[in-house]
Amino acid sequence: MIIEYIRYRIPDGGHAEFEAAYRRAAKSLAAAEQCHDYELAHAVDEPGSYVLRIVWTSADAHLQGFRGGPQFAAFFAEIRPYVENIEEMRHYERTEVAGPGGAVPTLYEWAGGAAALARLTEAFYAKVPEDDLLAEVFAGMSPEHPAHVAIWLGEVFGGPAAYTAGHGGHAHMISRHSGRAITEPQRRRWVSLLLATADEAGLPADPEFRAALAGYLEWGSRLAVVFSAPDAGRAGEQPVPRWGWGSAPPWTGN
Repeated sequence: MIIEYIRYRIPDGGHAEFEAAYRRAAKSLAAAEQCHDYELAHAVDEPGSYVLRIVWTSADAHLQGFRGGPQFAAFFAEIRPYVENIEEMRHYERTEVAGPGGAVPTLYEWAGGAAALARLTEAFYAKVPEDDLLAEVFAGMSPEHPAHVAIWLGEVFGGPAAYTAGHGGHAHMISRHSGRAITEPQRRRWVSLLLATADEAGLPADPEFRAALAGYLEWGSRLAVVFSAPDAGRAGEQPVPRWGWGSAPPWTGN
């Protein structure tokens, strides 16, 4: 992994427009296979000072893959007006000096981040076409579907808000289930197969994480059944849910 940091100095009065430009540009980052995750932050004691952090799969993936790929033109068109406001732009490699602090990690962090969730969804959706109950539900599934579900789970579990930024947020996810008439046996199979695939994908097996994962899959799949019914109404506008540990935070052995 390579971490790119870009430091901006934005004049007073231009903060809202700058952040809006990056919200639009973030759709290109969310769609780029070279981008692991990203975050734009500003200094609380100096609001015009911004730092953009982008984690790339490698330096070449950024400099050749992304910049030479289909997402770069749209990305650069949004941020071009702010190039002159860049104070520093560098690539960094992680060192061995790293470790957790005392704060409770998010489910996203505990699971292993974007890479772990991508392994999970890729392995799961590879099984779906051969499943007697789920093949019908996912007939015609696009090649990008596993990656999109991984991005959704990442946001739900406390990671970057990439699904909201690049894929339409909660309303879009609900709309993907409209009219599918998912049955209770199909729902149960989806949950059980995904939980089994979590073992194959190497997700943490501790009781606390698996209880939180199972809790979300049960909750989310039951909502999917409701919203997939032929007589279901449109879902109201609301943010992507953020799932936490519930009553059992991660056990650290202490």
